[in-house]
Amino acid sequence: MQGKSVAESRTVMSQLMMPSDANPSGNVHGGTLMKLVDTAGGICAMRHAGKTVVTVVVDTLTFLQPVLVGHLVMLEAHVNWIGKTSLEVGVRVTAENVLDGSVVHTSSAYLVYVALDEAGKPTAVPPLAVQTEEEHRRWGAAEARRERRLREKSSHT
Repeated sequence: MQGKSVAESRTVMSQLMMPSDANPSGNVHGGTLMKLVDTAGGICAMRHAGKTVVTVVVDTLTFLQPVLVGHLVMLEAHVNWIGKTSLEVGVRVTAENVLDGSVVHTSSAYLVYVALDEAGKPTAVPPLAVQTEEEHRRWGAAEARRERRLREKSSHT
């Protein structure tokens, strides 16, 4: 199986936040942002795998700044790490105030997906062709998160 570059599956999405996305104070619901993060991450994972994927872990989702009604939310997803049938995707979320052009980093997330074959069973994913220094850094950080998840899982069994 031939490897794919990070750039080949990079996914960028944007969506304007409307009143229906927020609470009465105008702050966008965390769940609305979580759904967008999972959508962007899932598309990125499917583009890399060339298969249907399912979310198995939301490793972290950190909210750094509020997102308000009227902000343009932009999500950028990259594959960070590949296992045999699973892959970790990092999603960076920013919000733009379209009236003044200011942009703030609002959230970061790491999600793990598993690729499925036509029978719904886990299936192999293509290798990741890690090329840049930043991609190597992301790979190493993803491996550390994987090791932590495995340690936590074994301590709960």
